[in-house]
Amino acid sequence: MTDNQIPKDYDHKNEAKWQRKWQEDDIYRFVGSGTKPRYIIDTPPPYPTGSIHMGHVLNWVYMDIIARFKRMRGFDVLFPQGWDCHGLPTEVKVEETHNIRKSDIPRDEFRRLCVELTQENIAMMKEQMQRMGFSQDWNREFITMTPEYMRKTQLSFLKMYREGLIYQGVHPVNWCPRCETAIAFAEVEYTENETNLNYVRFPVDGADEDIMIATTRPELMAACVAVVVHPDDERFTEFEGRSIEVPIFGQKVKLIKDPDVDPEFGTGAVMVCTFGDKTDVSWVNRHGLDVIEAIDERGYMTEAAGKYQGLTIAECKEKIVEDLEREGFLVKKEPVKQNVGTCWRCKTPIEILVKKQWFVAVKKLIPLVREAADEMKWIPEHMKTRLLNWTGSMDWDWCISRQRIFATPIPVWYCTRCGRVHAASEDMLPVDPTREKPEMVCECGSTEFEGEEDVLDTWMDSSISPLAVAGWPDPSFRELFPADLRPQGHDIIRTWAFYTILRCMALTGEKPFSEIVINGMVFGEDGHKMSKSRGNVIAPEEVLEDYGADALRLWAAGSVPGSDVPFAWKDVKYGYKFLRKFWNAFRFISIHLRENRDDARPGPLDRWILSRLMGLVGDVTGYLEDYNFAPAVNRIQSFIWHDFCDEYIEAVKHRLYSDDDPESKRAAQNTLRTVLETCLKLLAPVTPHFTEEVNQHINEGSIHLSEWPEYAEELVDPEIEASGDLAVEVIGEIRRFKSSSKMPLNSPLKSATIYTEDDGVSGMLEPFLEDIAGTMNIAEIKLEEGRPEITEMAVELTPRMDRIGPEFRSEAPAIISYLTGADPQEIYEELKRNGEVDINGNRVTMEHVAFRKEVIGTGGERVDVLSMDQQGIIIEIVR
Repeated sequence: MTDNQIPKDYDHKNEAKWQRKWQEDDIYRFVGSGTKPRYIIDTPPPYPTGSIHMGHVLNWVYMDIIARFKRMRGFDVLFPQGWDCHGLPTEVKVEETHNIRKSDIPRDEFRRLCVELTQENIAMMKEQMQRMGFSQDWNREFITMTPEYMRKTQLSFLKMYREGLIYQGVHPVNWCPRCETAIAFAEVEYTENETNLNYVRFPVDGADEDIMIATTRPELMAACVAVVVHPDDERFTEFEGRSIEVPIFGQKVKLIKDPDVDPEFGTGAVMVCTFGDKTDVSWVNRHGLDVIEAIDERGYMTEAAGKYQGLTIAECKEKIVEDLEREGFLVKKEPVKQNVGTCWRCKTPIEILVKKQWFVAVKKLIPLVREAADEMKWIPEHMKTRLLNWTGSMDWDWCISRQRIFATPIPVWYCTRCGRVHAASEDMLPVDPTREKPEMVCECGSTEFEGEEDVLDTWMDSSISPLAVAGWPDPSFRELFPADLRPQGHDIIRTWAFYTILRCMALTGEKPFSEIVINGMVFGEDGHKMSKSRGNVIAPEEVLEDYGADALRLWAAGSVPGSDVPFAWKDVKYGYKFLRKFWNAFRFISIHLRENRDDARPGPLDRWILSRLMGLVGDVTGYLEDYNFAPAVNRIQSFIWHDFCDEYIEAVKHRLYSDDDPESKRAAQNTLRTVLETCLKLLAPVTPHFTEEVNQHINEGSIHLSEWPEYAEELVDPEIEASGDLAVEVIGEIRRFKSSSKMPLNSPLKSATIYTEDDGVSGMLEPFLEDIAGTMNIAEIKLEEGRPEITEMAVELTPRMDRIGPEFRSEAPAIISYLTGADPQEIYEELKRNGEVDINGNRVTMEHVAFRKEVIGTGGERVDVLSMDQQGIIIEIVR
């Protein structure tokens, strides 16, 4: 091989070539034959939005590093890719794109538009994922909108329904007026905004004064069913047992007491409305209060709102406040900040409505979820607390029905005569009850049925991903279940992680995975969450164009599991610079790499780098086993950049270009190849394109089908490492001397004598003298005990005009004449001895002169002296 065969610069545009070849050769296929140990990754199925973002990059780089590492460790890795197609995001996008609402066209037509959009988006995202070099087995791709997957989702529904873990009931639910559907609590996002706290007088029958209520939701006064105060709050004693009239609307309500009231907020008296928030729901259930429905599914006021019927919520609020003020009931308004629950997709404020919905009996399963969570390994460990805290806050069951179209249908029908629920049989699945009629007879004798129009929450699809990946419900799924690893973001612990654990425990009685690795979120360089409004969004394509996928992967791998990470261009550029550095080093040593290694005896510096290499192998292997990506990458980069490129390669050049000692030359060549190949393998899971590009020049086949480097204990030698480190420091000191002296690094030096008073240091350096001399082009090198006998000589004296002129004025010319004609060494010695020189009665000191000095060494020649105080070493150099 010659370096002429290798391009001068590393070209990241070649990444596409390797991506195509990997797919053509199908090198990431999961075999499943049982000849190797299996490793199953339960990968997150993203929504097919059509574009991956930096959060996806971070998440999938973690997964891909693990998958590639495990393959090289001898595992048959199942790394599938899924797509969570259903739900609000796609429907909302279709409505926006076609300027329609879901109810404007037939259900089948709307669903067709959703499917077309999803297929287009999947194709785009799949291409983007492959551009990142992710190594999914695309033969194992799963898509939740396909009949095959919908059958699994519907079957899981039926099994839980028959076991009483899914039920239908009329309960308060979170409702999005924009999407016109129920949503689960886990899908409610809270945002802070500022509104008014309105102080309103409520008249009280037979009381001397009105009771004051403070509310942020006057639009719900039509649904006020009680006034509640804290039991220990004595301010409201006179109102007990009296009728309280709701202003404008006129209904009479009672005063009740409840310990959940905060007496410090507002006036301490709160109106209970059906339903303003979760607390209202609790009070209604606890005290058996009536329910008044004042808001409909689309966010408009109902008949219960009287003259405000038909107004939007915002319009109603504004109008009621005006009326309260005009009629004298509004006392004052105060600005207040509040957390408002919004729909996680369209960001519309949610309402709590009473609806007939389908629910998973979460509270029955919570103990099983907590038990499973304790059996798993969490990385980082503290993320488990998020799940446990969420399970402890579950007041309501999981509402799984949605009033949408593009989702897995709920496989039930209702008898049109008696209303009885009839679930599909397993052999009917997948089934859409709005299009298909069951061949059955109801207990009441009727054969007429109406299909359920509601569909399932999309989390009902994705929460069985580990089962679907394993091939459930086929009995053979047990071979691949539970999965070994679940990688995911911390933002979906309370949804995807929670629902998956809950559903798999309900369906199989087993935890869904053994380990869970949590990644953080990606922020902009300004430290804020990436958003278009802030202008801090960086698309992966921007990075890929200029720096390639591997540089971006190095940035992602430099993060810590569980922690949020800002995107940083400087980190990408550093990664790119590192790859170019490694490429240049490889190109230089390529002509010295022999095809076959022999048993040439390695020299001291060879043994040093090989011992350090084994330390690297041990550390990186351990880090990756524990999912500590950042320290693994940092160790690899530091070793390659400094130990290998800056130190070892520079130190063996003289051996490579000399034929004086053939065995030493072969040993260096052997070592170069060993270190290069090992480093490429260690780096392969992180930078797959770069390592494949280099590997093609030195080996047959893909590096990703090679074995992970073995830790060779026989190469580990702590003593040679310590000695080699010291020798490298000596080389570095001499290199810095040449650089500061403006000497080319390969310029010859006549001699160098290393002095030390420490026998141990002398013994450490002695084996490396030849390497030190060869590296720094030193003709003669010696190692001496003790300290050098050196003399400092002043060889030139320069009067300082800026000091002499102003101070001595008219005497200055005579003083300068005297100094320039004198022996510099004599003046220097007199100044050192007396601190001054008397010139015609004028006192001249060190401040008035500058000396150029030379050091004379033990042999009487001019020398340069380098001091390595920390190591107790002095180096005497003769140029």
